[in-house]
Amino acid sequence: MNSQRGIFTPARNCVPVPLSGIEPVPVESLLDAVAALCIAREARIASLFAMKNGSAQVQIMAILADDQGGRLMIGTSLLDADSFPSLSAKCPQAQLFEREIAEQFGIVPAGHPRFNPVRFHHSFSGRDAWFRLEGQDIQPSVIPFVRVEGSDVHEVAVGPVHAGIIEPGHFRFQCHGEKVFNLEISLGYQHRGIEKSLIGGPDGRSIHLVETAAGDSTIAHTTAYCQTLEALGSVRQIPLRAMTVRAILLELERMANHAGDIGALANDAAFLPTASYCGRIRGDFLNMTAMFCGNRFGRSAVLPGGVRFTLDRDGVEELKRRFKNSFGDLEDAANLLFESSTAVERFENCGILPRETAEEIGIVGVAARASGIRRDIRFDFPTGLFSFAQIPLVSCDSGDVYARAFVRWLEARNSASFILEQLDSLPQDGAMGIPVQAPKPDSIVVSMVEGWRGEVCHTAVTGPDGRFLRYKIVDPSFHNWGGLEVVLKDELIYNFPLCNKSFNLSYCGFDL
Repeated sequence: MNSQRGIFTPARNCVPVPLSGIEPVPVESLLDAVAALCIAREARIASLFAMKNGSAQVQIMAILADDQGGRLMIGTSLLDADSFPSLSAKCPQAQLFEREIAEQFGIVPAGHPRFNPVRFHHSFSGRDAWFRLEGQDIQPSVIPFVRVEGSDVHEVAVGPVHAGIIEPGHFRFQCHGEKVFNLEISLGYQHRGIEKSLIGGPDGRSIHLVETAAGDSTIAHTTAYCQTLEALGSVRQIPLRAMTVRAILLELERMANHAGDIGALANDAAFLPTASYCGRIRGDFLNMTAMFCGNRFGRSAVLPGGVRFTLDRDGVEELKRRFKNSFGDLEDAANLLFESSTAVERFENCGILPRETAEEIGIVGVAARASGIRRDIRFDFPTGLFSFAQIPLVSCDSGDVYARAFVRWLEARNSASFILEQLDSLPQDGAMGIPVQAPKPDSIVVSMVEGWRGEVCHTAVTGPDGRFLRYKIVDPSFHNWGGLEVVLKDELIYNFPLCNKSFNLSYCGFDL
């Protein structure tokens, strides 16, 4: 780590750093240092993005996370050319970030091993020349997919249009019989331009844009955004009452989605008792969130400086009663599943993601912990109530569908204990929030929250007027879609639904 001094500036979660304290270095030096730290497992890429800094140059910002040390590292470089050397071949964590930089700013990562569009949208800068391959405009999903040639090799195309209300995404399988040689995933069909719209904020609509980044992770993303503004607005700590409500809401969001996923996995294994129970139980937990704010997904619950709503004593007692009943039902449903030898056998040794591979490609959240990586923002980079009240970290080693399902159940149990403890001690007096000053000018702050899928990372860069020069959002799905591609290699194609649901990644969280 000492060899990287002078390249990276140390930082902490939700602690702003003056831009004047981050010295630009040559892009080759920056990228070599990023690769060296990631390959040595001394750090990983939390965010890698480009921005316009008011000059004609494009600026690259690299945010690395040292999980064991609980610290962040920020490095930057100014580009004078239309390209930069790709580090994806030796550091796979970077491949999507580099393609995104090319798509957003027309700066090509030279030598990228998989240079395809990410979201099929016009660039921030108007430079769209990179969208042309061999002189032809690239249209959505009309990209050079990997092809496998040979006798009896066939191709299976799934999506982008799916049944029901699921969002669009395309999955291209190359198979020999039922064995999958390669899965290539193409997303980006519903690009909403959230990141570009946040430039020039914060303003009245900024928080509403963030709330829709990934609707099933509204609390996680809104908390990250509010922590960003609080850090830039010199708020050292929000009131304990508001801090506790935020933590309860975040864990209710985790409970609802883990319950839903356990049921969905049971359904894909044709184990209907748990599947039928969990669909209703997920709704119960969502309705508990609505008790706070009137919205099942937590819209308008969290705001800069605190929370908008809380519960009185009668409301707390009613929530505890509902929660205990619903968690008891979840416990019964989960026990039915995990005590079923046929269901467990269906999950075991299916869709294995080895720890080494998970570390190499930068997997986060449930998928990382199921592969033996003890990585959790609540534990490694705690903020808010998690700085004072820890939730035990759980992990498995097998990296298969069973591990990803069982980690969800263990996390739900720990979150349940935490929620009940906090409801028992929820302050009934005190402020629900405090004023937040205008953001500091010429600063950068990284805000990370452990959402139910994994790490939510927001980075804000302000200009001389305190407005956002750049607001970068990294949803955990951005890190983890590559993991789904990996686990399908040499897997049987009929296991795809199980593998897919065991990750349960977001299309809209990816397609910002």
